[in-house]
Order: sequence, then structure tokens, then C-alpha cells
Amino acid sequence: MENLSRRNILSLGVALGLVGMSTPAQAWGAKGSTTGAAEGTGPAWIWDHAADPLMASMIDNGHVPAINTSWAPWVNNDDPLPSGLPAEFAAYLKQVNRLPSWADRTKLARAADFNRRRDMYLFMLYGLGSGIMSTVIPREAKSVYWSAGGADMQDRAAKTFTFGYDLSQLGAFEPTGQFVVTANKTRVVHAAVRHLLPRSPHWRAVADETVPISAADILVTFHSLGTYVHRKLLDWKVPFPAADQEAFLHSWQVALHLLGVPDEHIPQTWAAAEAQSAQVLTPILTPSTEGIALAEELLGLTAQIDLGVTRGFLNEFVRHVLSDEVGDWLGLKRDYVSAALVRTAWPAYILFREGLSPVMPGSFYMFDQFVRALGMLFLNKGSSGTTTPITIPTGNRAA
Repeated sequence: MENLSRRNILSLGVALGLVGMSTPAQAWGAKGSTTGAAEGTGPAWIWDHAADPLMASMIDNGHVPAINTSWAPWVNNDDPLPSGLPAEFAAYLKQVNRLPSWADRTKLARAADFNRRRDMYLFMLYGLGSGIMSTVIPREAKSVYWSAGGADMQDRAAKTFTFGYDLSQLGAFEPTGQFVVTANKTRVVHAAVRHLLPRSPHWRAVADETVPISAADILVTFHSLGTYVHRKLLDWKVPFPAADQEAFLHSWQVALHLLGVPDEHIPQTWAAAEAQSAQVLTPILTPSTEGIALAEELLGLTAQIDLGVTRGFLNEFVRHVLSDEVGDWLGLKRDYVSAALVRTAWPAYILFREGLSPVMPGSFYMFDQFVRALGMLFLNKGSSGTTTPITIPTGNRAA
């Protein structure tokens, strides 16, 4: 079983909402970013100058319920902008709902094909790896818990799972895909939460920041997803050609741009991404009261799918993909029978799926069905395999 120390975990977390930063601005040098801009403007102090004032106005003037109704049918990238939106909001969407000029459609197509070929591993790593580990990023855990979505974690998980799911689909960035729309909706939700969460007395009582979700926070989320998955696939010796690695990174670079991160702060290479991740994420990992509660809720949701998989198995798989230290932080009870199964059967499962072993492990069917069910669980509470509605909040968690 892996036994990663806090120093060795490159990046952990998930886009379950909001992530935190406790690293000084100088940790975010521009070296290795996509444009190589001069150092000195730290993303820890950058929010969203386009979306933030817009959403403050939309919320304070009571427009959000109408927006949520109007944009519900707006799903595919080539869908026309919804009618019935406030003029200012529609103008904003028209401006941002497009790929950056530097997007490489050939790389994006290759990334989509890679995601299709590796979707089984991605579901497990995004769901039980990044998802659970987000709960030991204190600022993220506190922000998620005290925002409106924290009161209904299955719905919250479904909405945020949609981000990674849409990014992983064939044609995600094509006209018939959904990711460009999903990313723009997510950016708007981030702006709404920046306006709302500071009004929560519960969040203010535990937060060590005044405004959540800076550009640095979004980059930390990227490391908890893209950088973490990239490293785990290499660790598991899943075939990962250089061209696939480059395409996978490019898809995340475009995603970060669509979320409003300034291009000069987006890592240009995996080496730069891993160095940045080790500097800004690894040192902040630690448990919190809110994080422990969220981890229990998320693992309880996952246990709903059953399929003969026990909670002990879930606990041990989390320990396997993260570390025993993290498992201990979250109070995950040990199940040594399941630990032995995960330690031996999961590598055999990978070898068989990759055609590197002719021997199908006896647990193959269980793993295969479990991974598929895990994906469906978070897609609109299992009721849809195509999309999950993303709505803008109008308040925070009450208590």
C-alpha cells in the first residue's frame, strides 16, 4: 500500500466548490506559465474583474432566479445564448463563451480520445482520490461546507462532477460538446459565491480569508485534479505517451482560461505544474472539522451504490490512492481484508485492462461495475447520463 507523506503528495482535491490558498504571492512566479509574462502579479490576489461585479449586480438586483430558468436549456457549445437574460449578463456571456485564440483543436481532440480510453481510471481518481482529498484542504472544506451547496452534498457533487465529466467527453470543445458552456456556468457560480460567502457569519468565524476563489485557488484545484491524475497514471504505469500527456495538459490549460485564470499564470509544462503544485498545495493539507464532516458525507453517498462493495473497501481504496496519513486524518476505519484486495487486485485490474496481462483477475467485474456506477451516481443523482443542471446560488448554508 502506498504511504505518501504530506510532503510527497503532489496535489489533492476536487472541484467540489472552492479551494484555499495560504501561500504568499511570490510562490506564483510566471516561469513555466503559458505566456511567460513578467513576475510580480500573484494570482493569490487576482479574482475575476469581469464576472465578479456582474454577479454582485445580478444577485443584489434579484435577477438570479430568472437567469437560472433561462439558461437551463443552454447545454451544448453550439446552443444559442438563452433568451430572457438581463442585457448586461447576455453581453458578458457573448464575450466569454468562446475558446482562446491559442487553443489547439488537434490537441483537444487527442485529449478527448485519451479521456475516452482512460475513463475508468479518471472516474476513480477524480471521485475517490481528488474528491475525498479536497476535504483536507482547509479553506476548500470550510468554503464548501458553509456555501449553499454544502447542505446537499449529493447535488453539489453532481454539479461539480459534471465539470470533469464534460471535460472528459469526446468532442468536449467541439460545437456539439458541452464543456465550454459548463465552464462558463461554473465561472459565473464562482463569482456568485465570492459575493455571497463573505456574508455568512458561520464562514467568517472559521475562515482565514476575506474573499474566496482567487485565481490561485482555481490553480490549486487544477493541481488537485489534472496534476494529481497525471502523476497517478504514471505511478500506476498506465501507458501514457508523451503526445497524450501534452494533449491532456492542453485541455486543462484551455479549461483554466475559460474559468478566468489569467493566461500568464497557467503552467506550460507538466514539470512546471508539478513544481507549482508541490509549492502551493502540499504544505496546506491538514484536517478540519468541516472537512471531516464532508468526507463522511461523500463516502456515505458513494456507499449507496453498494454492488457488494463495503464501506471498508471504500476506506481502503481512499487510503491506497492518497495515503494512510490522510485516512487517519479523516478517521477512516481500517479493513485489512479489503486493504489486501485493493493492494493486489487493483494493479492486476490495470494490467488486464491495458492488455499487459492475459489473466483476468477474479475481481475484474466488481471493479468495472463499481467504477461505472460511481460515475453515474454523481450525474444528477444517477438520473441522467448526459448532463447535470448548474444553478447560481442566491444564499449560503443556514447552519
